[in-house]
Amino acid sequence: MRLPAQLLHRRLNAHKGDFGHIFILAGSVRFSGAGVLCAEGVLRSGAGLVTLGIPKSLTQSIIKIKPKEVMTLPLAETKEGTLDLTGYKKIKDFVKDVDVLVIGPGLTQNKSTQGLVRKVISTIDKPMIIDADGLNALVGHLKILRANGQTGKRATILTPHPGEMARLLGLSVKKVQSRRKEVARRFAKDYKVTVVLKGYNTVVADYKGNLYINRTGNPGMATAGSGDILTGMIAAFLGQGLGAFKAAKYAVYLHGLAGDLAAKEKMQLSMIASDIIDKIPAAIRKCS
Repeated sequence: MRLPAQLLHRRLNAHKGDFGHIFILAGSVRFSGAGVLCAEGVLRSGAGLVTLGIPKSLTQSIIKIKPKEVMTLPLAETKEGTLDLTGYKKIKDFVKDVDVLVIGPGLTQNKSTQGLVRKVISTIDKPMIIDADGLNALVGHLKILRANGQTGKRATILTPHPGEMARLLGLSVKKVQSRRKEVARRFAKDYKVTVVLKGYNTVVADYKGNLYINRTGNPGMATAGSGDILTGMIAAFLGQGLGAFKAAKYAVYLHGLAGDLAAKEKMQLSMIASDIIDKIPAAIRKCS
């Protein structure tokens, strides 16, 4: 697959603002690395700027493990060390200057955090990728998507694995897996979104009827943090001006290809998520 010229060719007088500012709402005391992996996926996929919105008590520990290029925005937190609903105003003010919002990696299912997620999704009009605990916050609240996405004007991408999709729809995982294309297509159409149903032969579907079945990737990618990286890659391509479907399609393909390159070097058994990040540049080169 060849990447679009929009991603590969940059003007001589380009600046970082031309390639998107991605804001990631992520992390908690227990899952502090999820947002960092997502941010690394963003940067290696060409975005100009990335900011991590994290619980304020994580700031010092995150600084020690994040790439130097990643900025942070400390936010109000619960006593459990997760994002708190009271941080909403600061988030709303900050997103005025960003291009794409990611919400979900490592957030947990804390009640206040989940309330924050739903408020952000229902009120902030920015291109948005909803992943992990962002998806869990929507279980029983899918009307939020329908209310905000009925016109299809806001690019909204959901990235569920089969278990998350099953919870969203109240189905069994077995039923989701037996009808992957149909489930993804129907959900995308019903809620005017783009769906990335992850797993073997990841399905990308949007509400306009576009469908892509991915053939890259391998079982070694079934490791903690792999999905966070994919979310970051999608966000980066969305921030560089691709439409939701194309951003998801190219990100899924490259993510799998990077995983295949990593498997050749590390073996599937020994792969970790960081190995995928390390191979993103090589994957992009092969598609250029």
